[in-house]
Amino acid sequence: MHIVITGASRGIGAELASRYRAGRHTVTGTGRRGGDGLVALDVTRPESVAELGAHLGGRAVDLLVCNAGIYPDKGQALDTGYPAPMWAETLATNVTGVFLTVQALLPGLRAAGGARIAIISSQMASHTRAPGGSYIYRASKAAALNLGRNLAADLAPEGIAVGIYHPGWVRTDMGGDAADIGVEEAAKGLIARFDALDMDDTGCFRTWDGRTHPY
Repeated sequence: MHIVITGASRGIGAELASRYRAGRHTVTGTGRRGGDGLVALDVTRPESVAELGAHLGGRAVDLLVCNAGIYPDKGQALDTGYPAPMWAETLATNVTGVFLTVQALLPGLRAAGGARIAIISSQMASHTRAPGGSYIYRASKAAALNLGRNLAADLAPEGIAVGIYHPGWVRTDMGGDAADIGVEEAAKGLIARFDALDMDDTGCFRTWDGRTHPY
């Protein structure tokens, strides 16, 4: 398979890329700065996303993993925090960036026949988990969930399946040292979920360990 993974420079994305390569798949990993075998991609810049599409040149993409994301508002205070530029950057990365990436890679996804798209969201996207705080991140991941559900509807006639996933609370720079699981466990579980994704399951919202998460 040819697999494209955004945000593959570290954390879950890097572990996914490593595991897929170990399984003898061809991986195109991206990072904001490129280098070290990564293709440069800044998902907040439409021209950068277009360059990725041009770089692939319509080459078949069997699996697209939209993993690039940021969580800048951790610990922000309700009365003084959450500045407008932080909202703009987060939504550009976690929502618009996902859409633009899918849009740019549609020729390759269509060329693959039976392609799959995996969108990394979060349990914090769910309306059932609203303990307060992290307003920007929660809103962006809820939007990514909604985006994935609608992409699933629009791409179903073309046989392209879309899944949305909570990767777990993972010990990364984003998740912190107190998180529940390591990147190895998260990546192993996510790969199993991606492997199981088909048209019968398109539009699903699943956890890394296979549970259906409430929207």
